Amino acid sequence: MQELGHKVIFLIGNFTTQIGDPTGKNKTRPVLSPNKINKNTKKFMDQAKMILGNDSDLMEIRKNSEWYDDMSAKDLLSLMSKTTHNQLVSREMFKKRLEEGKFIYEHELVYPILQSYDSVALESDLTIIGSDQLFNEMMARSFQEKFDQKPQVVITTKITPGIDGGKKQSKSLDNYIGLNHSPRKKFGRLMSIPDNLVSQYFKVYTSVPINKIEEMEQELHPMKYKLALAEEIVKRYHGKEIAKKEREWFSKTFSKNEFPEDAPEIHLENSEATAFDIVRAYFPQNKKSNSDIKRLFKQGAISFENKKIKDIKKTIKLSKEGLKVKIGKKDWFKVKS
Repeated sequence: MQELGHKVIFLIGNFTTQIGDPTGKNKTRPVLSPNKINKNTKKFMDQAKMILGNDSDLMEIRKNSEWYDDMSAKDLLSLMSKTTHNQLVSREMFKKRLEEGKFIYEHELVYPILQSYDSVALESDLTIIGSDQLFNEMMARSFQEKFDQKPQVVITTKITPGIDGGKKQSKSLDNYIGLNHSPRKKFGRLMSIPDNLVSQYFKVYTSVPINKIEEMEQELHPMKYKLALAEEIVKRYHGKEIAKKEREWFSKTFSKNEFPEDAPEIHLENSEATAFDIVRAYFPQNKKSNSDIKRLFKQGAISFENKKIKDIKKTIKLSKEGLKVKIGKKDWFKVKS
């Protein structure tokens, strides 16, 4: 759209996030603090600029707190009068909650109304959203008509499964690929997706022509095309040269099972430590819980100097040269005393 001269408005719902659209959820979302919302807003803006650029003629960032922070109770009630309770509870996730005898809080019912008015405030002529937001944006069309505006066109994008092949990509489930992930992390995570997702990811996340993707689907070379997918996506966000280097690094490290030269290092004060304490020191508390780490040991996913260790209490002697540790297929590090 930008290449054709259109201006894209990237809307951040920093006001409505205090409610949280319950799409796909069977319970009320927790309310975020203003500080957390501000931090998230900055991250969204940084990521948006990675794709949409920073040309004010082609991209504008707006926040819906601009019109909601100063909205009076009278104006809010006026908005609410433009739809019916029956229309709101016809939304699939609300119907499901009612059938299961679960609560629906009134502020959650207001969310679709507020999202609808966003389109009025922006005088939107076209909106691009995930398919899970179709209900809200179709309601926005009716709101625009009531405000004597031409109803917007709605384009929905496909919601893809996470890299584990399960639910949609989610930061809380750690089954996603982030725009702000490093090229290496993007490449590695893409190589971990199930084979049956390769074609879908090609269609959604790359500009490879559909006819070429269909040709790939006829061939039984999942590893070949997974490498091509990872290289294509890294190229899209970081450039051709970096993508090529990441493919070479991945192939060298995984195909030849070589320990990467640039593996991170951690330092422990003592000359020895238990296997568990070493791995615990590598993972921050918010990345892996103690239970997660114990599960990795039990599954035989942890190796010290190419020897699998399942005993979390095993004493490991450390040295200044460094001990090579491998966790699963994606994590390596050296531990030094």
